[in-house]
Amino acid sequence: MTDGTLPAQGGTAPKVAFFNDPKIRGYIFQAVALAILIFMIYSAVSNAVTNLTNQRIAAGFGFLNNTAGFGISQTLIPWGEAMSYGRAFVVGLLNTLLVAVVGVVLATFLGFVVGIARLSPNWVISKIAYWYVEVIRNLPLLFQILFWYLAVLATMPGPRDAYSIFGNFYASNRGLTMPKPMFGDAAVGILIALIVGVIAAFVVRSWAYKRQAETGQQFPVALTMWGLILGLPIIAYFLTGMPISFEYPTKGRFNLSGGTTVIPEFIALVIALVAYTAAFIGEIVRAGIQAVSHGQTEAGRSLGLSEGRILNLIVIPQAMRVIIPPLTSQYLNLTKNSSLAVGIGYPDMVSVGGTILNQTGQAIEIIAMWMGCYLTVSIITSIFMNWYNQRIALVER
Repeated sequence: MTDGTLPAQGGTAPKVAFFNDPKIRGYIFQAVALAILIFMIYSAVSNAVTNLTNQRIAAGFGFLNNTAGFGISQTLIPWGEAMSYGRAFVVGLLNTLLVAVVGVVLATFLGFVVGIARLSPNWVISKIAYWYVEVIRNLPLLFQILFWYLAVLATMPGPRDAYSIFGNFYASNRGLTMPKPMFGDAAVGILIALIVGVIAAFVVRSWAYKRQAETGQQFPVALTMWGLILGLPIIAYFLTGMPISFEYPTKGRFNLSGGTTVIPEFIALVIALVAYTAAFIGEIVRAGIQAVSHGQTEAGRSLGLSEGRILNLIVIPQAMRVIIPPLTSQYLNLTKNSSLAVGIGYPDMVSVGGTILNQTGQAIEIIAMWMGCYLTVSIITSIFMNWYNQRIALVER
């Protein structure tokens, strides 16, 4: 040591106590935190096992094979009260997925319309879109669901006085009754034609974009895609002997008969989710469009392009790179918000699972199934949207 504080050159630093060593102290704190976490998990599991034992409830998922014994108002697959709890949960899961898919598609379309309308040079259209966003997104979603269900749909007339729409659709307080499609054996040919049409449409789209990038020549992509997607199934419909027919509803003296009915709970839930989510998507679209340089629009105008083609060919493709990440969050929110359906009795996964929980007492298993399903749906949605975001990302050389 050359003085009282610094070690001599080439000498060794003085040893310090282990509790004054930041590295060792960090290991100790992490070990203590891990021990506390393990103790908490052990206590929670032990407490749950003790409670289940006291209530004579067997742990595990064996209860899913027991008979459910309750009805479900809307099912996408055959369902009867004599079927099992497991199938009942699948019915609820499919109802949740139906609401999520329909809601995402409609909310995306309405959100883009609202976002573009917010930037419209027409003062009336712009203000209508502005007030729509400000009012809808500041009202609680559950309130909107109850409004559509109790204040709008529940006040409609009964089936006896149902409103007729084009003579084939009837709207009443029991929902929307519409023609029911009846599929013959040859209808599978139409499905195959539809799948082939969709695949061919995207192949043509990819070829047309590549051709335009190489030669500058444009191809009527949209018209061709719609022609393939709609034209091939129509041709297959007539070639297979028109195997699809419809059972039309009829209004009798006291009730409606025939057709198929969409229950009011589903209609109220979809309308509220779409309206609420579209308000947020509209703002995302507006921000994405405004993020595109104004010089891009001016360049399009200098080339003589119309405002519609400037929007479709220049602005929207560049704005999508800004829109996609927050749009993914809105899709996830819509899916998770569908659990509010329990407030109006729509038989989604949470509602059906709650009925199973009340009858069996298997709270831990049901909650684990809810968590697993929502996490799976969210992860799949995120993976797909991230893939699409990387696909449209600007590639720098």
